[in-house]
Amino acid sequence: ADEIDYVHLGPAHFGAFISSAYADGRRALWSNGVNGIYKVDHDTFRVLAHLPPAGGVPPDDEARADDTIAGFDAGNDGFLALIRAFRAAQVLRDLAGVYTMVDRDHRFYVGEKGGAIAVFGDRGPPAADAPIELKARIPLPAGVTGPLMGINMTFDGWIVTATEHGYVIVMARDGSRSEFVRLRHADTARHDDSRTGYGWVRNSFAVDEHGGIYVASREHLHKVLWDGKRLSLGWSTPYSNTTGEGTGSTPALMGFGSEDRLVVITDGDVRMNVAAFWRDSGALASSVPVRMGKLDLQAIQSEQAVVVAGYGALVVNNQPRNPPWYLPQRANRLLVSYLGSSPRYQPFGVQKFEWDPRAKTLREAWVNESVSSPNCVPMVSTGSGLAYLVGARDNQWTLEALDWDTGASTFHYLIGGQRYNSLFAGTLIDQAGRVFYGTSYGRVRLDPRPTLTPTGEATAAPQKP
Repeated sequence: ADEIDYVHLGPAHFGAFISSAYADGRRALWSNGVNGIYKVDHDTFRVLAHLPPAGGVPPDDEARADDTIAGFDAGNDGFLALIRAFRAAQVLRDLAGVYTMVDRDHRFYVGEKGGAIAVFGDRGPPAADAPIELKARIPLPAGVTGPLMGINMTFDGWIVTATEHGYVIVMARDGSRSEFVRLRHADTARHDDSRTGYGWVRNSFAVDEHGGIYVASREHLHKVLWDGKRLSLGWSTPYSNTTGEGTGSTPALMGFGSEDRLVVITDGDVRMNVAAFWRDSGALASSVPVRMGKLDLQAIQSEQAVVVAGYGALVVNNQPRNPPWYLPQRANRLLVSYLGSSPRYQPFGVQKFEWDPRAKTLREAWVNESVSSPNCVPMVSTGSGLAYLVGARDNQWTLEALDWDTGASTFHYLIGGQRYNSLFAGTLIDQAGRVFYGTSYGRVRLDPRPTLTPTGEATAAPQKP
């Protein structure tokens, strides 16, 4: 227990960003959720500042969160658990923006529902524990429509965002100038799906060092070009989409310098494929089916970006097992979100592919059929050669470490019950080697340390990344 830090922040703190060092050397984690904007101390993991949401949205207090968590601990399968999960998910409708970013000047950018980017920062002189205030609200250009999906920055310091309706916008950080284009096929697409995260563009995007912006829509992968002054349309390439829902992954870049330069996604097939496209031409370089080994599942979908390191590409299975007959297919996400650790529903399977630069194709590297990654975004530490994810065993949430080269389970740590549900948050590592991620109602940080045997010798412990 003394290796686990937990802080209540309220629902939907999916991502967090560690600031640059302030003048005194301190750093802060910025994050956004239903309860507003928070700064958490990077060292102590305690709340430094909080700005409640505007508009009178009541905060989801800790007592109510504890009651909900206790309910899921008491039972997280069956009809009553589904009702509890549905009620818990309703509060996410009040979230102003999922996609956020911190810049070098301690400014926190939040994409809002209403078609603007809110910019928050420190009130008074910059300091880790300074109060938070709204610095500016940058509206999207006139004519741009659709909820914001993703926020990033070009290598020359411009804000990039996109909307569900297929607009890509580049903006100066002070809001003084903006440029936008609309992706091909957006004008003839339907934009009437009311489900959050299931629009025509439903994921974030990747930005490369040459001004390439890579966006996936329902049936196409697109490249937009930024030359420092203007945006222009690049290529647009279709991908397989038998579900009609499109890819669940944010495009990921593979290959840098003299390496083969690719952009990788999972496609929209019932049993998804990993697809790699050439970054310069948009041509499909290789597509390989995801089988998850002997599991040989009939349906495999991931709601995470492909995890890329070097020429390796890792995917997880987020398709729940044993969905109740009465549950609409569109509600299956409830089974892997709030109920993801339930042995009845939890999905299994992690698979890695490798790009072969000689044969110019993707090949299967390994499969781990016994590890479950219900809903987290995994990550790789190239320093330790391990892939980390938040998993589940015996209805308890765990930290799992897989050997990046072989897929073998190197170790796992038991974290605990439903308080530690990762709920689609990213698994992150700080410079001290501590793993942290968002939970259903807050954030957790893990700092596992070697233990001593009765003889005083340290037991085998994972290397620090």
